[in-house]
Amino acid sequence: MTKLYIAVPCYNEEEVLPDSAEKLRVKLRKMMDEGKIDYDSRIVFIDDGSKDKTWELIRGLHETDTIFSGIKLSRNRGHQNALMCGLMTLREEADAVISIDADLQDDIEVFDEMVQRYEEGCDVVYGVRSKRATDTFFKRFTAEGYYKVLDKMGAKVIFNHADFRLMSRRALRAFAEFRETNLFLRGMVPMIGYKSAIVTYERSERLAGESKYPLKKMLALAWEGITSLSTKPIKLITRLGLIIFLVSLVMLIYTLVRFFTGATETGWASLAVSIWAIGGLQMMAIGIIGEYIGKIYLETKHRPRFIVEEYLR
Repeated sequence: MTKLYIAVPCYNEEEVLPDSAEKLRVKLRKMMDEGKIDYDSRIVFIDDGSKDKTWELIRGLHETDTIFSGIKLSRNRGHQNALMCGLMTLREEADAVISIDADLQDDIEVFDEMVQRYEEGCDVVYGVRSKRATDTFFKRFTAEGYYKVLDKMGAKVIFNHADFRLMSRRALRAFAEFRETNLFLRGMVPMIGYKSAIVTYERSERLAGESKYPLKKMLALAWEGITSLSTKPIKLITRLGLIIFLVSLVMLIYTLVRFFTGATETGWASLAVSIWAIGGLQMMAIGIIGEYIGKIYLETKHRPRFIVEEYLR
């Protein structure tokens, strides 16, 4: 029987944690009673350096019911690192681990189907949104556009999949070989290559509290995904440079013609625009290259991605 662990990264989730914990407890107890998972299955909350009472709530849940466990990071390391901490800490303790955010906007009712797919031989089971009816038009448009941009950039991800997935122990052991510091899990997991499956669900509204991924963080995560999984932005700079060089040849011919016809003053506007355009493109190119150099700098330091301060087993 499958020994299932649920990894739940948390950051300042005191408003939603009591309700989410109870729903998860009821769901896992039901699956245990139906013989779908082992009675040693657990719900593990990973506190990502919360500033509110999240850890106190996790400790209280652990003391109340042994189905709850908790991992406390020494400081805030971000959602992706907190989730990675949960997966790596639990990889030898469970047969399979399901990761899900604390707000439970992802549907816990598909746990049964995920476990079923795992028992059929799938090492990774992705939770994929069937539609985005609960999103605003702006978020729906930008999110779906982002997945398409990632694909064009050569970064292969599962369309409409975030970080709601099941991973087997074998998949987690393989995933432990990925040593990079710059994490974009939804793009890294498909690189494992083991047999996978997809379960679809409809995402619900957040019950309480604020989203931990406002527009600013979403844009940062998007850029992290592109630069962590693909080198195409650098290749685009090369192509852009070639186009600018060809344009400069045309401008050279144009300038010479204007010079020999005695009308050089009329080219002042085009020259000024060209200088500003080329200068802006150069700054952008330097910035993109700098992003990659910065990532190389962080990778070479081999700093720990997370430090566990306390583990309530």
